[in-house]
Amino acid sequence: MVITCDYKATGFQVQLAGVKNEVVLQAFGQHLRQLREARGWSQQALADVADVSKPTIYRIETARYSATLDILVSLAQALEIPLAELVSFAGPVAEAGR
Repeated sequence: MVITCDYKATGFQVQLAGVKNEVVLQAFGQHLRQLREARGWSQQALADVADVSKPTIYRIETARYSATLDILVSLAQALEIPLAELVSFAGPVAEAGR
């Protein structure tokens, strides 16, 4: 699997060769759920701290919504982790892409 990431004035471009978006969304949702549960937080608690709605958290965790960069930044700040750590879920993606 090949992962490339370029930052341009218009935003981030990410290519995951050989991996479908659905797989990436599922892996990210699982990763977010693990981070949230490790803190003992409910979806509502994370939503409150990140200033997003509970349905947004639910939809991200269940791979029904692709979070915007603004939401990703809010989630990382709420979880008190670097954005890079929030989006570091290569294990499940690598496994699913095989």
